[in-house]
Amino acid sequence: MVYCVKCGATLPDGAQFCFKCGTPVAGGGGGSSSTSRVTAAPASPTLGAAGVQELKCPACGAPIHPVFGEMVISCEYCGGSVTLGGGGWKEISKHTMLTLKVPDRTAALRVVQTYVDEGFFRRHDFEESKVVEEHLSFVPFWVVPSSASTTYQYQAVATSVGATVGTMAAGAVLGSVLGGRIGGGRATFIPIFAGPVVNPNRSESISGQYEYPVVAVKAMSDYQPKNYSFALGDRTFFDKKGVPDGTPILNGDLGEDAAQHAAQAYVQTLQSEAAHKKHSMVSKLQTNVEVSEAELLHVPIWYFQLDHKGTRSAVLIDGHAGRVIQTVQ
Repeated sequence: MVYCVKCGATLPDGAQFCFKCGTPVAGGGGGSSSTSRVTAAPASPTLGAAGVQELKCPACGAPIHPVFGEMVISCEYCGGSVTLGGGGWKEISKHTMLTLKVPDRTAALRVVQTYVDEGFFRRHDFEESKVVEEHLSFVPFWVVPSSASTTYQYQAVATSVGATVGTMAAGAVLGSVLGGRIGGGRATFIPIFAGPVVNPNRSESISGQYEYPVVAVKAMSDYQPKNYSFALGDRTFFDKKGVPDGTPILNGDLGEDAAQHAAQAYVQTLQSEAAHKKHSMVSKLQTNVEVSEAELLHVPIWYFQLDHKGTRSAVLIDGHAGRVIQTVQ
């Protein structure tokens, strides 16, 4: 039995990395037992050129028939996966899954009902809705480890207000003098506001670590998770035996390179939102995002389309955690 030196997870013999924290496994082909995340995988041999009509599964040797447009394919016999990159088809070295814990539509619909009827004025929305489409499938996501650093400026409101009050006071005194309100021969002293000008702008930086999931199916880009976290600590190495009979395992048409670029854009948005939540009047915001090797994760997703008085909406349920996936709108 092999154990991760960083998080203690139990790993199968021959594992090259820890599927929970990404730490290389000493003696497993993953280098020394460093605690840093893997940033690059050993070069996998090319299985075939981009235009080939048949590949052999690198895990079991079964035939794989690429379809035009697909860039991520799972073997229908063992679940081993391959991806199309710039050099051709290669094996995906990191392929994990989340198991199904919401086993049937009844349990999934209970989650949907709680979500739809949330709030007093929506109490009967689910009863008044009709399910027009539903299905369960294992959807591929590229999980992209990302490190982000953001610097920005913001206006210190308290300092700005204080400077404004001082300016108003000086203006009031000066205005009284210029308005001729000098009476009775009394001398009026005009205070001089000296000293450095207060600059209300401040600089700050924030950083963040993400394992951002990018859906690998372009047709599902409307349902891309935003501020949603899968239970990545529960993931295991992909095993087709963990997929219920008859449940489709979807292939993907978004490659790893495109997923990394998408993750960079999403993480930049999250960093910007974090800065604006922390301070008002943010300016000169600049974010640097570095991404590492992505991991392919298959997640059981319940998809329901509801019709409520002629208006249709889709609800996605994380079939492992039993939660509604908040998506990018």
